[in-house]
Amino acid sequence: MSEIPGDLKFHKSHEWVRVEGDGKATIGISDHAQGLLGDLVYVELPNVGDRIEAGNACAVVESVKAASDVYAPISGKVVEVNSALADKPETINEDAYGDGWMFVVELEDADQLNELLDADGYAELLEEDEH
Repeated sequence: MSEIPGDLKFHKSHEWVRVEGDGKATIGISDHAQGLLGDLVYVELPNVGDRIEAGNACAVVESVKAASDVYAPISGKVVEVNSALADKPETINEDAYGDGWMFVVELEDADQLNELLDADGYAELLEEDEH
């Protein structure tokens, strides 16, 4: 199993959140999720200025196997997107927790972070999925 960074929070549908400390949070999909999807060939991101709602689909990743919705782990306004993914969606496969980030939101409700899993909780979720 891959290393799960301790500074991230996770949604049970395999999205991660890194709180940046300036009222913003970076969002991507977990290394586990990209591994299940396989080689990514296309990424559809929200637009800057879009408002995303926790639990709702807000992006799409397509692999050679399937297309999969990405769900917003928190609510907020999209303030930045990783436009490099348009030309190189495989960056998510190569570096899911680094250069493979998807977009940045302005946090609407910091309390929503308390509903997400920490790295240990996410590791337990993955273990349960394997059984």
